Amino acid sequence: MIRLLLLLCTLAAPVWAVEPSEMLDDPVLEARSRTLSEGLRCPICRNESIDESHASLSKDLRIILRERLVEGDTDAEAVDYMVQRYGEFILLNPQVTGVNWLLWGAGPMMLLAALGIGATAIRKRGLATQEGLSDDEEARLKEILRD
Repeated sequence: MIRLLLLLCTLAAPVWAVEPSEMLDDPVLEARSRTLSEGLRCPICRNESIDESHASLSKDLRIILRERLVEGDTDAEAVDYMVQRYGEFILLNPQVTGVNWLLWGAGPMMLLAALGIGATAIRKRGLATQEGLSDDEEARLKEILRD
């Protein structure tokens, strides 16, 4: 029973990141803020959203996001404000625009290059092993085997 309780507490830990004092009274605005904060990266935790992070900076970012929504910003305006302030790094899923297309395409392009290099190396190795012995080499081999 205690193990089950500990397991449930461990699984529910990310829910505790947003403190009750941060939550908005309007459930619609709170739902919007939670949805938006799930897509914003914690600058300290790197691959954790500000919604899941317990870092004090993430708490500040969640509060700023909620303030923007209360002031009447649309979802896009609130996210744009965060991007302008912290750069595109704050987005967990950066947009594929500008120089980012190069970053998105670099992985697949490197994979294709590695496959091409590997295929070329294997093909060259196969050609090298298919060549037979020259007449001189064959005569020398027969001589060695007779001894």
